[in-house]
Amino acid sequence: MLETSEVRTEFPREIREIENAWIPMPDGTRLAARIWLPVDADSDPVPAILEYLPYRKRDGTVERDHLTHPYFAGHGYAGVRVDMRGTGDSEGVCLGEYLKQEQDDCLAVIEWLAAQPWCSGKVGMIGISWGGFNGLQVAARRPEALGAVISLCSTDDRYADDIHFMGGCMLTDKLSWGATAFSICNTPPDPAIVGDRWREMWVERLDGNGLWMLDWFRHQRRDEFYAHGSVCENYADIEVPVYAVGGWADGYTNAIFRLLEHLPGPKKGLIGPWAHKYPHFAKPGPRIGFLQDTAVPRKSD
Repeated sequence: MLETSEVRTEFPREIREIENAWIPMPDGTRLAARIWLPVDADSDPVPAILEYLPYRKRDGTVERDHLTHPYFAGHGYAGVRVDMRGTGDSEGVCLGEYLKQEQDDCLAVIEWLAAQPWCSGKVGMIGISWGGFNGLQVAARRPEALGAVISLCSTDDRYADDIHFMGGCMLTDKLSWGATAFSICNTPPDPAIVGDRWREMWVERLDGNGLWMLDWFRHQRRDEFYAHGSVCENYADIEVPVYAVGGWADGYTNAIFRLLEHLPGPKKGLIGPWAHKYPHFAKPGPRIGFLQDTAVPRKSD
């Protein structure tokens, strides 16, 4: 039997969707964003909730994005889904995962969001897997506007509790995920968004994004390559509230207990029966009202 998800379209606040907005980076590169926000946000500014990923907002995550961000907007926030540099519809190249460039770009995105007339000046981050990783990593950079992070199915330790090594043994996920990431990040942007530049941008990716697995195989010991982006190196860097979420059927559960033990600021943990999905549409069930749990409704003044 085919299971379908019902998309909610009625909320306490009327919403509008900006299909694509360009966010400029300091070096002139532009990142592509889809934004949902209350129609009256210009006169009644709202906090922004950022999801920052390489997984293609126009097709790769479009279904789940519409199950999540419109809810945020309808309850008094701006839901913002940004394609990372060199992925989806964004310009530039992506040379690897969790690089300093990725974090620097995210800091610029947060600063841009906080300065928008429809934003109250406060930004939160939410994300699963890659988006859960970089939420913690960006929190450790302490951007002024960042108020909280919800990190799902992520880790604090890139070497010993990710897809690379566990108990000193190399994991097969290094190969399977490496191939998957390679295919996702080397696909072309959508001509409907970038126009006739799509082929030029695609060739730039094919020539520049590289084969990330080569870097992974060159670093087989715990060195600076894996220390970068591993917030376990210094939990005290993260001061904002963190909600760490995972599932017993997922590979990322250990980090939740470590985060709850070591993070110095406000923190909360949740582990359910799910696999690598958001709890409001995850399998196996039962699902929960995760959006109700994460977004406290904000009424227009």
